[in-house]
Amino acid sequence: MSDVDVLRPRRWYEGLTGYHWLVLVVAALGWSFDTMDQWLYVLVKTPAIADLLALPPSDPSVKWWTGTAQTIFILGWATGGLFFGMVGDRLGRTRTMGITILIYSAFTGLSGLSTSVYDFAAYRFLTGLGIGGEFAAGAALVAETFPQHARATALAVVQATSALGNVMAGVINLWIGANPEYGWRWVFAVGIIPAFLLFLIFMFIREPDAWVESRRRIRAGEEHRAAVPIFDLFRDPVLFRHTIVGVVLGAVGVIGFWGIGTWTPELFRNALNPDNLPELKQQVEQQTSYCIMMQNFCGFFGVLAYSYVAQKIGRRPAFIASLLLCAVVVPTTFTFTNSFASAMVLFGLMGFSLLTIFGGFAIYFPELFPTRLRATGTGFCYNVARYLAASGPAVFAGLSASYGMQRAALVVSGVFLLGLLVMPIAPETKDKKLPE
Repeated sequence: MSDVDVLRPRRWYEGLTGYHWLVLVVAALGWSFDTMDQWLYVLVKTPAIADLLALPPSDPSVKWWTGTAQTIFILGWATGGLFFGMVGDRLGRTRTMGITILIYSAFTGLSGLSTSVYDFAAYRFLTGLGIGGEFAAGAALVAETFPQHARATALAVVQATSALGNVMAGVINLWIGANPEYGWRWVFAVGIIPAFLLFLIFMFIREPDAWVESRRRIRAGEEHRAAVPIFDLFRDPVLFRHTIVGVVLGAVGVIGFWGIGTWTPELFRNALNPDNLPELKQQVEQQTSYCIMMQNFCGFFGVLAYSYVAQKIGRRPAFIASLLLCAVVVPTTFTFTNSFASAMVLFGLMGFSLLTIFGGFAIYFPELFPTRLRATGTGFCYNVARYLAASGPAVFAGLSASYGMQRAALVVSGVFLLGLLVMPIAPETKDKKLPE
């Protein structure tokens, strides 16, 4: 093949083998089930806490514990991302992905057996360990398996399926959570289903050649690796700059999504049934599920929109557009949602906007780090940001209790503008090979 052939633009799916498609399907399922389990919690967190405390959902203690449980969940997510990011670089992408899927599915199921807010919060932390670790392993697996011309789109497809996982959570809540015969405990029980992926992963998915070669060089002494790989992210000035950029962008996205975007069920319930009237509860719960499905269905296209812009004009311009869009759309959604019709429109716009940023994470973070540190660096950026953002849900809950959800959303949405500050030092990785 000539240099001209190599440089000529190609459709992203050209030259892909059956194995490439298998890896894409497995990685997409792993991440979509991951986000499904996240949103099962988002949809039933308030009913679960209220039931465990034997208090009405409007009680301040319920709001406090809901925000606290979500903060604990994010801390577990961050811890899992850090730990399993390093494990992924040492043990392998495939095995690490399988272990983390087992963890998040098992503890989501166990959340349905909670007897108090304390064990419920503990299960959320343990679920977070698996959820945080799965992303870095899966993203590294896809990035290293796919050829350069297909890499960005394949990663975008994986991230986009996260929105489909969120939609599945809405369907499950519609069928089970809104049914008075079942309720929140059975919603969590469904979350154990992703464990079936372990068979596909361990039987058919092999470690990427790039990782195998990197491990050979490390064992042969041809490539340095610190005993604690995270330290290597700060020794090299270039990697240090890449890490700072990734952490700031990750923090902005996580605060925006988990600190604001996951409160839409409460926003809708407060708007349509502020007094928690029993005769309205089932109808409002069903409408909540439809609105959340719309929010996440549109998020699917948000990820693909980031991918399209990033492929056409670059990763940095795509991030700038995403951040500005979120800064406008998110507070608008919380200010003007006052009916089922307005929620369907505004939740969809917000889902589209927020997921553009996360589409950027899937594409951009693996492109910032060499093979020996790819899962470590991706996990660090995506999950250390969660330590910085862990207080977001509790802060939003506190502001909401004192000043209302509309003002709280306006204040916290200012975080999107902070992401613009790192754009001048963010490297442009469009059309560049993965660092070796």
